[in-house]
Amino acid sequence: MIDTEALSCQELVELVTDYLEGALEERDLRAFEAHLANCDGCTEYLEQMRTTIRVVGTLTPNDLTQAAETVLLKAFRDWKRSS
Repeated sequence: MIDTEALSCQELVELVTDYLEGALEERDLRAFEAHLANCDGCTEYLEQMRTTIRVVGTLTPNDLTQAAETVLLKAFRDWKRSS
């Protein structure tokens, strides 16, 4: 839950996945949507995330070159180790 009613751009970015999954609590959802109503940058960020999800969801293993697959797997492994 967010401590304040006003949401910063950084807080919105941290909550975007929960928003897209419909997992925000009502208070957080209201703050998220109020911020979007007044912030063109965050509205654009949200649309970029939706586009990314839509495009990536259409990829198949055959769409990646071997080099791209290697880079992505390394990035995910490195990310997992740092978590």
